[in-house]
Amino acid sequence: MQRRHLLAGGLAAATLPTFAIAQAVEKPKCSIAVGGKNLLYYLPLTIAEQLGYFKDEGLDLTINDFAGGARALQAVVGGSADVVSGAFEHTVNMQFKGQPMRAFVLQGLAPQIVLGVNPKTMPNFKSIADLKGKKVGVTAPGSSTNVMVNFVLAKAGLKPNDVSIVGVGAGNGAVAAMRSGQIDAISNLDPVITLLQRSGDLKIVTDTRIVSEAEAVFGGPMPAGCLYCPQPFLDRNPNTAQAMANAMVRANMWIQKAGAAEIIRTVPEGFLLGDRAVYIDAFLAAQKALSPNGMFPTKGADTAFRALASVDPKLGEAKLDLDAVYTNALVQRAMQKYPKG
Repeated sequence: MQRRHLLAGGLAAATLPTFAIAQAVEKPKCSIAVGGKNLLYYLPLTIAEQLGYFKDEGLDLTINDFAGGARALQAVVGGSADVVSGAFEHTVNMQFKGQPMRAFVLQGLAPQIVLGVNPKTMPNFKSIADLKGKKVGVTAPGSSTNVMVNFVLAKAGLKPNDVSIVGVGAGNGAVAAMRSGQIDAISNLDPVITLLQRSGDLKIVTDTRIVSEAEAVFGGPMPAGCLYCPQPFLDRNPNTAQAMANAMVRANMWIQKAGAAEIIRTVPEGFLLGDRAVYIDAFLAAQKALSPNGMFPTKGADTAFRALASVDPKLGEAKLDLDAVYTNALVQRAMQKYPKG
């Protein structure tokens, strides 16, 4: 069964570049599931929506927000959404599970996830080993923030069950959990991280908003937020997926040219967590970790595979077709249509 899925994925990769950009979308009314829409991790998705780029491509798009990427993925697997705006590594994990998914436009060059400890409950923190037996907050269990924790623990010789994972979301709930001492550490993203850092409620341990640090942590380029979907959706709706890629590439390019003031004016007020200055600082901290054009790095799938294999030996032993978990074909066509964004 898995081999048949992989063969189908390979055929799709071979045929995708032949579809014309100008063809009408097959499914104008479709939906994207996202885990924590307010996060800068998903800023290109918000920009594409707010500036009307999806509508420009003939899409009547619904974006459903969930507490974390794992729940967004569940929505697509369950059939209540068509596409996930989530972490790239899920495509590798889903192929391992026999449910092939393919990423088709990148939002983040680096994970932008920050792991930090609570100065109140862990004032004497010295190393990752000190997290043993502690409560670590993530956006949602199973999400990329959880994967990051597992990976860092593994590098320190600890197992995932050496800590207690607590889902705290990606907004004010995560901030409150740290400030009240409900959790001893947190793996989260901006603007949550910058807000906690500025108020003295976070001591940063690992910061993958810095592209070079992310590559040092993971041993190579680690693609982050992206749009991905089941392979059958791409097979049946190539022009719909192309329309989404077009909108996202425009958004990526717009962000690269935009200043912090333009970002503030464009995102919904509720995303600012009540502090515009914090959001501006968060944007500046995360900006270089956002993709300039939507292209996936060629070694990205290998890096994601190694990260997952470090905490799941069975996945590490699997023979996966990593070329089938992403395609740059749609982005390349989008860049031809919008060479300047």
